[in-house]
Amino acid sequence: MAASRTRTASTCTPKTVRGTHVFKIAGYSLHSALGADASITSATFNIGGHDWFINVYPPGTSSSEEDAGHISAFLYRVATNKHKQQQQLVRASFDFRLVDQTTGQSTVLAKFLPSMISTLHGWGTRRLMNKTKLQASTYLQDDCLVIECDVTVISNEPHVEETAISPKFEVRVPPPNLSDNLGELLGEKKGVDVVFKVRDEVFTAHKIVLALRSPVFDAEFYGPASEERTCRQCITIQDVHPSAFRALLHFIYKGSIIAMEGFDADERMEIIKNLLAAADRYGIERLKLICGGILCKSLDAENVATMLVLAYQHHCGCLKDGCVKFIASSNRIQNVMASQGYEHLKQACPTILIDVLENVTKCMHSFLR
Repeated sequence: MAASRTRTASTCTPKTVRGTHVFKIAGYSLHSALGADASITSATFNIGGHDWFINVYPPGTSSSEEDAGHISAFLYRVATNKHKQQQQLVRASFDFRLVDQTTGQSTVLAKFLPSMISTLHGWGTRRLMNKTKLQASTYLQDDCLVIECDVTVISNEPHVEETAISPKFEVRVPPPNLSDNLGELLGEKKGVDVVFKVRDEVFTAHKIVLALRSPVFDAEFYGPASEERTCRQCITIQDVHPSAFRALLHFIYKGSIIAMEGFDADERMEIIKNLLAAADRYGIERLKLICGGILCKSLDAENVATMLVLAYQHHCGCLKDGCVKFIASSNRIQNVMASQGYEHLKQACPTILIDVLENVTKCMHSFLR
């Protein structure tokens, strides 16, 4: 007779604490001009019961010519017991990221696997990013750089528990890639059935995709009066900039803002303004909100009046509210009134100006409560 057999199981799960510190470096060019090995230090922050800080070297380090051409970043752990520095080992992983100041999204540039981290020296990279590429990127805007350090501290005492054994059959399902497929459809021009001539540039697309994403395209292609428009082989559009129309198609097919590498800050803002106008014309509200949010981040005393006109013209409530709050906060109204944009607003759009001043007054009263 065969002996009975038991089967047991347990699961060991690491205990982790994760946190992110955002280090904003204003006046980046001044820090970068200090010379090799000059560093700046973040505030101390606590993650997983341990204190940390970041050292950034905008000019790079002098360890080699290649290192000097890159911005460097290191993570340090603060010693809490000076007599036991060598024994103070903490297991942790971390990464450094740069924030794209046009979209607000961060990108991991250096990732470090779990290691035993002491307090004797810093952990990081001498080559976070090439300084020349950084100057031309969207990470550096208005002489400001934002670095994120994401730290995960791993406990030395993992959680262990008994687990039941049950037959399992798992099918690994890949993540959805519809936006990638639609992007390929646009790029490869498969099955295109509509052509647009936007000033001197020609674009092709698919009517059904445009109609699904835009109520205006839906009415043009499938509405009651669509027959005449549908028969045309080429649709001419004069009041949209080609770069904005290209970005509009990218958003319709992929649901994201098109990459704007190779453009300086002013050119990117001009594209976003034109894209806001195109989003309003074709009734794509989510894109209007994204454009409005990006433009709000670029507000200053010189351009806020111009942005207000843009917000009213294209019914962008988030941009209008952002402009009003900007003017009302920190007593900026005097600087705004001295700008050329305000003078133009006063002469060309007096009704808008009256409405804005009423909203600014209400906003200032709410700040004082």
